[in-house]
This record gives sequence, C-alpha cells and structure tokens, in this order.
Amino acid sequence: MPRVEDALPPSAVGFTGREEELASLLAALAPAGAGRAAVPVLAVAGLGGVGKTALAVRAAHVARERGWFPGGALFVDCHGYDETPAGPEQLLEALLRALGVAAAHVPGTLDERAGLYRSVLAERGRTSGPVLVVVDNASHPGQVRPLLPGHTAHRVLVTSRDTMPQLGAHLFRLDVLRPEAARDVLHRALHTAGPGDRRVADDPDATGRLCELCGRLPLALQIAAALLVADPGKPVAELVSELVGSTTLLDHLDDGERGVRAAFDLSYRRLDPRAARLFRLLALAPGSETSDEAITVLSGARAGDEAGAGDEAGAGDDAGAGDEAGAGDEAGDEAGAGDGSRLTSESGPEPAAGAVPRRELNVLVHAHLVAPGSVRGCWTLHDLVRAYALDQVCRQESLREEGRRARARLLAHYQRRAEAADWFLQARAGRAPTSGFGGHEDALRWLDRERTGLVSAALRAADPAHARDGLELALRLHGYLNWRRYFDDAVTVFRCAARTADALRDGLSAGKAWNRLGLALRNNRRIEEAVAAHTRACEIHRTRGDRLEEGLSWDMLGIALTEARAYDEALAAHDRARELVRACGEPQAEASAWNNLGRTLFLLGRFDESIVALSRARDMFHAVGDRLRETTATNNLGRSFRETGRLEEALAAHTAARAVFEELGTRERLATAWNDSGTALAALGRYGEAVDAHLTAVREYEDLRDRHRQAQADNDLGITLRRAGRHAEARDAHVEALRLFRELADPHGERETLELLGAVERGERLGTAEHR
Repeated sequence: MPRVEDALPPSAVGFTGREEELASLLAALAPAGAGRAAVPVLAVAGLGGVGKTALAVRAAHVARERGWFPGGALFVDCHGYDETPAGPEQLLEALLRALGVAAAHVPGTLDERAGLYRSVLAERGRTSGPVLVVVDNASHPGQVRPLLPGHTAHRVLVTSRDTMPQLGAHLFRLDVLRPEAARDVLHRALHTAGPGDRRVADDPDATGRLCELCGRLPLALQIAAALLVADPGKPVAELVSELVGSTTLLDHLDDGERGVRAAFDLSYRRLDPRAARLFRLLALAPGSETSDEAITVLSGARAGDEAGAGDEAGAGDDAGAGDEAGAGDEAGDEAGAGDGSRLTSESGPEPAAGAVPRRELNVLVHAHLVAPGSVRGCWTLHDLVRAYALDQVCRQESLREEGRRARARLLAHYQRRAEAADWFLQARAGRAPTSGFGGHEDALRWLDRERTGLVSAALRAADPAHARDGLELALRLHGYLNWRRYFDDAVTVFRCAARTADALRDGLSAGKAWNRLGLALRNNRRIEEAVAAHTRACEIHRTRGDRLEEGLSWDMLGIALTEARAYDEALAAHDRARELVRACGEPQAEASAWNNLGRTLFLLGRFDESIVALSRARDMFHAVGDRLRETTATNNLGRSFRETGRLEEALAAHTAARAVFEELGTRERLATAWNDSGTALAALGRYGEAVDAHLTAVREYEDLRDRHRQAQADNDLGITLRRAGRHAEARDAHVEALRLFRELADPHGERETLELLGAVERGERLGTAEHR
C-alpha cells in the first residue's frame, strides 16, 4: 500500500512559464502567519489544456519540500470530464486506502466513508501534521464537498475547468501563457529531448508564429513540441506552414497521445443543448470580442431599441469638408446627396424580443469556454476554442443553416444601428431616427464598443453568402472610421467593399466604396493610390450616367490631386464637380466643391479668388444647416484673410472655429484651428500666444497619432519661434518635423524642412513671401 507521503504524481518535466502564478499559489498555501488565517480550499480553474494540473502538482511538490505539509500529500483524479466521472464514493475509497485504511475496513455508504475519512485525517493532523489534498479534474462541487477535511490544519487544492463558487474556495484563474513564456515552453521541450536543438532559438519569427497558432495554450504548445521532437530535421517554419495550410488545425495538433480536440470535447459534451447552441453561435460572432447586445441578437433575441431605415436628412451622409492647407490639413470627407445604399430585411423570422441568455452565458464562463473581454459586458473565446466551436457548426447542415441565420440577424442589426449612429455622428438636420441613442456621445460610445465586431462583420462582404449585407454595413461605417481616424481599418474595409461591389455589379455601391477607399488611402498618405481610387469612382459613375455621384467623385479626386500637388488638375476637377452637382440641385455638395476649390486656390497663392470661393462655401453650408462644414470653411477663410493682410479678421475666424470644433468634439479640426491661430497671432506680433497655440496643436496631433500634421505643425512652430528670435528652439522644432517626415517617407516635407533648418542656421528672419 503506497504511503500518503508518496501520493503526488511527478512534477512536469521542464515546467516553465508559470513563475508568477506558482508564487501566488504558494503564498496562499503557506502556513498561516501573524495576522493571516489559512484558506482551507484553493481552486485553480481554467480552460482545458491551460496547465492547471501541472501548476497544482508543482505547487504541491514545492510546498512539501518546504515542510509545510509534514503529514503528507494526497492526490486524486476526479475524471470529471470523462464520460463516466468518478463519484464521491469512489474518490473517498481511493483516499482512504492511500491513508492506509484496508479495503475490508472501508464503509459502504457515502456518509460513512466521509466520516471515516475526516477522522483519519484528524488523527493524521494530530500525530504528523497538516496534509495537502490535491483534487484534480473536478467538474462539480458534489465531487469535491465530501472530500473536504474537518480538521482546519489540512488544505485542499482543487483543479477544474469550471468555476465552482459553491466551495467558497480561494480562486486562481489560469490564463494562456505570455508570449515569452510560450516560447520558453517550446525551447525547453526541444532542449530536453536534444540539448543541442536550436530550432526555436534560430528562428524567432517562426517560433512566435507557432506560439500564436497554438493560442499560447500549454497543451497545444506541448503537442507542437512533440511533433518537432519526433522529426528532428523539421524546421519550425515548416511546422508553421503545415498548421497554416491545415483545413482542420485542431486535428493537426495531435501527437498520437494528446490532442487539443479531445481536450475540448470533454468540456463540450458536458454542455446542455441550450448552452451548446450559444457556444456555437458565439464562435460565429465577428471580431475578437462579442458584446451582450451582439450575443442577444445572435441567439435570436432583439437587443434594445433598434433603428429602422432611418431618415436621410440634408444633402447626404458623407457631406464633405474639402479642406484646409498648411499644418493640420483636414483631408476632406465625401460630399454626397445621400448614401443610397439599400437596406436589406433580416434573414429568417424576426426574433422575439428578449434579453441576454444569461444562464447559458454563465455556464460557458464557469466552464472557461468563454472569458470576460476587455470591458464589462463583452466576452471572448480563445482562438482554438473558437476553431473547435466553428468545426462543430460545420459538421451538420442544420447547424450550418442556424449559423447563417444568426450571422444574417447580426448583420441586419448592425446595419440598422450603424445607420442611426451615423445620423448623430454627422450632426444632420431634421428628425432623428428612432435608434435608441440619446445623442451624439451615446451613438459614439456604441460605435466604439462594437468597433471590432462592426469591422469584422463588414469584412463578411468577402463571403458570397453575406456579400450584400456585409457591403452595406461597410458603407455605413465610413463616417465613424473617418471620425475616429481608424484609417488602417478603413483601407481594409473599403478595399473589401469595392471588390465585393464590383463582383456584384453594383455600380452605385462600387463607386461609393472606391471613393471611401480613396479617402482612407489619402489619410494614410498613400496619395497616388488615392488618386487612382477616386479616378476609378469617377469612371464608374460616368458610365452609369449618375451625374450627382460623378460630381461628388470629381470633388474627392480634386482633393487627392491637391495633396499630390497637381494643383492645376485639382482646379479642373473641382470646377467639373461644381458644374455637375449644381445641375443636380444639391447645394451641400456644391458648397463642398466651392470649399475645396478655395483651398486649392489658396495653395496656388490666388488669395483673393480663394476668399470668394470660401465665402461662397461658408454661406451655402450655413444655408443648409451644416454647422461643422460651415466652420471648416470659416477656418479656411481665415487663412486667406491672413495672406491678404486682414489679420484681425483672420484671428477672429480661427477663434470662432476653435469654439465650434471643441463643442462638436472634432479634435483634428480643433488642432488645425489652433495651429492656424498661432500663425495669425505670429503675424500680429503676439509671439508668446502664438507659440502656445502651435504647441497645443502639436500635442493634439501627437495624441491623435497624426504624424504628418504633427510635422507640419512643428514646422509652423519653428517658423514662429524663429520670428521671435528663439533660434535654438526653432531648430529643435524643425529637427522634430524632419524626423517625422523621414519616418513618413515624405520627400517634399523633408525638402521644405531642410530649407527651414538652413534658414535657422543662417540666422535669417522670415519675410512675408518666405512665411507663406
């Protein structure tokens, strides 16, 4: 009969990556000290394969080595997730026999066995000292509760895939490994098998990719290591290629003895049908995190007050601002006469009103199949768990159809809500849609919370089954992605949308998508690509015979051409845009064309003409109630006033613009107005105020991570500092601008900055012409 002191299984070979977790667990296992009472039950909970047993066994060995449990250590496996879990009677019999009780003396009933177990442990505690009982792989409190000792000196350490709050245990939630720890697991496993094996160290990029493919899950990493050990000549990159090319990653992560799929099967089989359904549907959710609202819709219940088709107010959903010259040049938005995108009806029957399926969600959370997300009310699945759930969906046609309906529900819901949110974001005139949003900030909060889901759902446009719905959602995200400056997301979303619209032969949507892609590219300083995208949109709408959309596209192309410093071509584009949209009777779109024309005239030094165009734009925007773009035109007008010597009027225009931009929360335009105020103040000789205004703009652009406008503002700051005679500070500002332009690979900006640095070095003062 084995003695209780010898009952622990061996510690895992090469145990690593859990130093912090081990220290925390040992601190809780340590004997009670002054002012600290012992916690009788500790529980390590987490996803299958996350390394709970390895951590518990390691902690138990260390605790024994430190002499904390002189009475010994017991270990019992509950087989809680097997088809036939061990019952408490079986577990108590195993523990009693490990404690030295002969089989003939083990009672027959559960209560009798539990009583004898507590008595034997109490005697052991008096004669030998505390005992540590490790209860591994428990699935239900009923398995563990009869195993709790009566004597307070003893401790119980439980591992489980489920959180079991009924036990009142000190809970340790075990997560996947950190990236460096995951690499160390692979390295140690290969080094243990062959001390000279340097495959992990020699290819850090492939190793990092392998760790991510394994989701940094210890079980998956150990299997990957075993596959490499079994084939000593296989490079890490080759295994990565095999896993990436595998249609079923889970099946590939199997070394013949252990498999990730098998580990997840144990948890999935325990779910009741409703929890299993929610688990599968969650895997279909777009994005890395899923909100309560999205879960409600996926599961077939409607969340909150949903918007209907919404109201198109004013001249369109993308009314453009064209914009400004110099530092903080606002890239301009699409000018439009309404989105024109079709709203599709939701696939399948309209879901009944309901709430988040909280019971089923709690089951999944307690089973560690679903984890809390980065904010309250959002949830996430481990990548391999998601792959497992998606595989379950693919196995049956009925589940595939259920998934298609759920995805269609969520896409339709996102379309309605995104359209309504955009109404508030664009500050349109007229009656607000019945969206359930309380206003601009409420709509923006919803967009921020659902951002990853919205973007991922829009990319479903690449899936023929959801092409139309994904395309329409993508088109509705334009205002938000531009507002929050998520330009990388915008490039991805609208490139996908453009390709989808082309494939669907939907000319209207294709033209819109190409224009929005052009804007995103321009904001990413990919100017030549932006010109090409807008040119494509112009051709699409010309072929369609849609004069309004063609006019809007010419206006967008003109902005891109201005950015490319092709000013004469830009003037022609804006003139063409103005003619087309005026003929269509769209004053807001015409105002945008005047604004953009005025900006180009300013850059050409034709300031009087610029004032005429910008005044016309300002008045037309005012007439249609577009306060944001009226203010943008006002700020642009202030620049032209400055260059014609109307300095007080210029400063008044920039000051008024700052107030409105701050009220509306448009940070990049507010930064632009601050920078322009600085230039106007410097022209008035108010250098101290001017420097403060420029610095405000620089800080704002830095916070917005807009390096191009930050560089321009740094140069304007340097100009003002030099005019004030502060040459050393001016040099520093230009050096910072030079660094940014070089990072951006902007040769024009670099050349201009080098010229300004040269002027500082020569100690020259700027004249009016050079200041321009």
